Amino acid sequence: MRITRREALAAGAAGLAAAALPGEHSAAAAPAGRALSPEPGGAAPPPSLQPCASYWFPGSLPAGSPAPGVVWRSLAAWDPAKDPDLPFNRSVVPLAARFAPPPPNATARAGQARVCALAAFAHTSGNPSQGAQTADFYALTHWAYLDELVFWGGSSGEGLILAPNAPVVDAAHRNGVPVLGTVFLPPAAYGGQLQWTRDLVRRGPDGGFPLADRLIRVAREYGFDGWFVNAETGGGDARLGADMRDFVAYLGTRSKGRGTARGEGLRVTWYDAMTVSGGIDWRNRLDEHNAPFFRAARSMFLNFNWDRAGLGSSAGLARRLGRSPYDLWAGIDVEARGWGTPVDWDAVVPAAGPHVVSYGFYRPEWTWTSLPAEARGPAAFHARDDRFWSGQALDPSAPEAGPWRPPAASVADRSTLTALPFATTFNTGHGLGWYEKGRRTGESAWNHLGLQDRLPGRRWVIRTAGPRPAVGFAFDDAWRGGSSLLIEGRLPAPAELELYACRLPFPDTTVVELAHRTDPGSAAVRVELVVAVDDGVAYLPAGVLRTGGRGWTTARVRAGAKLRGRRGRTVRALGVRLTAPDGGAVRWRLGCLAVRDATPATPAPPVAPAVTASRVGPGGTAELRLSWSAPAGAAVRQYEVRQALPGGRFRFLGGTCGHAYYVPALRRTDGEAATRIEVRAVDELYTVSAPASLTFRW
Repeated sequence: MRITRREALAAGAAGLAAAALPGEHSAAAAPAGRALSPEPGGAAPPPSLQPCASYWFPGSLPAGSPAPGVVWRSLAAWDPAKDPDLPFNRSVVPLAARFAPPPPNATARAGQARVCALAAFAHTSGNPSQGAQTADFYALTHWAYLDELVFWGGSSGEGLILAPNAPVVDAAHRNGVPVLGTVFLPPAAYGGQLQWTRDLVRRGPDGGFPLADRLIRVAREYGFDGWFVNAETGGGDARLGADMRDFVAYLGTRSKGRGTARGEGLRVTWYDAMTVSGGIDWRNRLDEHNAPFFRAARSMFLNFNWDRAGLGSSAGLARRLGRSPYDLWAGIDVEARGWGTPVDWDAVVPAAGPHVVSYGFYRPEWTWTSLPAEARGPAAFHARDDRFWSGQALDPSAPEAGPWRPPAASVADRSTLTALPFATTFNTGHGLGWYEKGRRTGESAWNHLGLQDRLPGRRWVIRTAGPRPAVGFAFDDAWRGGSSLLIEGRLPAPAELELYACRLPFPDTTVVELAHRTDPGSAAVRVELVVAVDDGVAYLPAGVLRTGGRGWTTARVRAGAKLRGRRGRTVRALGVRLTAPDGGAVRWRLGCLAVRDATPATPAPPVAPAVTASRVGPGGTAELRLSWSAPAGAAVRQYEVRQALPGGRFRFLGGTCGHAYYVPALRRTDGEAATRIEVRAVDELYTVSAPASLTFRW
């Protein structure tokens, strides 16, 4: 039974506080519509040099002292010039343009409903700016179905305004998804203070909103796209309601032309809680009580207790206001039950007839947090996450009917593959080790979403007359990064796997490279590259791998020359076709797929790498803050940091898209007096620059 908003509040903080994320013990982020009572104690204090995601109170701070590991900050006092963590929190990947290819099934529709997600990747406090040494992480990859991601968090005991960390923004932007920070003003029952709301919307002498200007500055300095405004503190009056409405409008319009592409302002999504009266009344629909906020914002997230009639009337009112009904997100709370959540899907995205509104998932990281301790691991997480977004059959070309309607069944996926060069190593942004050219160079588990590749958007479209093989990400071996794509199963008939929908140019000089292998025990496999162009599909030989597995090999297919003269010079889809000549069971891995139209030039190395801060700890380790500058004229995808070891070997320390990196534990080797660290620039084809070196003296 769905708990109503009033029942949630009446039940008290202790009974309905959000569950702790795996491996964490600090106060969890508060749910929209079910606010949080902060847990006593909080997180253990991070190392003194560890940069973390930023969070603030609007102006005044709570009474008393913060819990251990929590730092109380006022946004009104924030100065980017004095923010030592800003270089580590700044996203550098621009928001990519994308398009909607023809959907793979008859029920998904382009140009109608979209999907928003409110996801908590970690707790508000103590959230590392650039990943951590664990693979146990919500490594979201289904960007193709998302239109907006809200970096969810905030609590009355830590801070109410939460800026997303750089890895999440970089990964989302690479896939064309804007990211919003959170402004959360909790109910009084969960520690909310009306003064914080008044601080936020306080007007300046010119009638403007100083903290809206500060929020605009934060988004621009950090490189994300806007704010999710969730005002749930009761006790306000009509004057406060009017100020909040004007504040939301100011936040969007004042930001136009200020460092934005095409003069666009920040995205502002309003949560259905405060009404124009200044009081809190979750309407669960768009009506005259909350429509002024909808007009002021770009979109509105409707509270979870909507019904069919309310969504229908909301869509009609949106149209009368000159707005798209798809600017309304119908909230769907999946935090507790995931794909077992009962939803009246036909009220939102009817199987027959136009979609009514869009919808928003609250806490889809359930696919990660609900994993039992004995089954935790990146492969298990991705199998569950694929089911959530694609359906139980993992076939978006034919999603099954049932109580759970995955996004693949209703929403058209999008792609950013429109330009060369393009490459992927099927790196999901976390792993149990780090690999380079099939060799393991990093032993530690890790996560960093900024290092995530553009991954197949449709999991998984397979065409075969025989049994369907299993497809998924594997973490026990990789060509580069932390994972590879693994196909396994009997192949009595050829199996064709669609990988990418795209609009890539296709000159005669186009070359496609595949790094692939079979595992020991696998049957022999004949591999063909599948290229869909305007006038049909071509199957281009990419080699035959013998029985038993013999390590990684690279196939180079001169696809442009082979298809010279074909009508149309645009690649619409890329895939592979596997055939087992003896019909046996195969275990075939794809570690890299690269498409280029010219020989790649080696990027220049980073400029002036340096240690900006250090602290030597016990046991021959040190934590470091590093910085460098981008090479002139270079198109750099990411930077990778490694430690030189005796005998010409190297240890992978980490990577980032930005120009600063934190090393949590540099290990001293054999009592050496100094350690050489190298920073390398990596381009879109994973061509690596010469190293730029620095020395750390113990």
